[in-house]
Amino acid sequence: MVIIMKPQATQAEVERVLEQVRSHGLKAHVSIGEERTIIGAIGDTHAIATEVFESLPGVERVTRISQPYKLASRQFHGWDSVFPLDGFRVGGEEVVVIAGPCSVESRSQLLETAQAVREAGAHALRGGVFKPRTSPYSFQGLGEEGLEYLAEARAETGLAVVAEVMAIGQIEVMARYVDVLQVGARNMQNFALLRALGEVRKPVLLKRGIAATVEELLMSAEYILSGGNERVMLCERGIRTFETATRNTTDINAVPVLKRLTHLPVLVDPSHATGYAEYVLAVARAAVAAGADGLLVEVHPEPERALSDGRQSLRPEQFAELVRQVKAVAEAIGRRLAPQPERQAVL
Repeated sequence: MVIIMKPQATQAEVERVLEQVRSHGLKAHVSIGEERTIIGAIGDTHAIATEVFESLPGVERVTRISQPYKLASRQFHGWDSVFPLDGFRVGGEEVVVIAGPCSVESRSQLLETAQAVREAGAHALRGGVFKPRTSPYSFQGLGEEGLEYLAEARAETGLAVVAEVMAIGQIEVMARYVDVLQVGARNMQNFALLRALGEVRKPVLLKRGIAATVEELLMSAEYILSGGNERVMLCERGIRTFETATRNTTDINAVPVLKRLTHLPVLVDPSHATGYAEYVLAVARAAVAAGADGLLVEVHPEPERALSDGRQSLRPEQFAELVRQVKAVAEAIGRRLAPQPERQAVL
């Protein structure tokens, strides 16, 4: 249930409510807005009357959350979550673009790509270092060596770094190098991993599974949120349908649906959603027009030589055109691209 405090409620009154929540064996989550404080009482509340909390000083009203996902729900958090991230913000009125290669293949490849996407207008750099491939014989990533290259690219460009984590055992080493931990589609319902990420104070980019419903995506986000990590971003990256003309089917519907159901930022990955570079730009435009808070785009200086997903990767000049066009779309619907983070001086 959600306990909404009066605008003039004191800290002592808030603390008293929190004590009452915990006395019933519930977990309390506090969300402080510009006008009032909202307390989420998480747990089995069916046998607890709302009057237990409504009678406390400073409480304006108490409502029950109907959705199974509590902390991700707009009933709990009525305004859009906005996360600061190394010189820019995710969520709100601004649109962000994260770009880079599917896999970090070498130092030169990554640094060349990082400089190119920076110049084209990207806000953050993506790159895979532990690669979950369909075949065990395919390139599996460079591991910690790749993380070192990502850290060097961040130092040179000022771009925040996003990389996928595949297992609990990788979290500690990755947290030393990257700014955002990505959960891939295959791990969206790896609940042990999600619980562990709930204890990490790094933003998490959670991708929708290839056959997952919107509710299942939000329930996976709930695992992370319930652990105390409030910086969760959702990513629509295409779902598996009967259609074979593209790699996946982009669920553009999911963008406005998620924006209605949750306060969490919603991004779209048009690269994995289509699987073909020639379709990425059109889907990127559609995603921003539908209300997406950002894009995740694969870029490679030589897609034909890429060790993974070259078919869907844009060349740097194609990516620059994508940024120009999505900027125009954002402005047409009353939004704007986020300002790029300032380039830090390398000493």
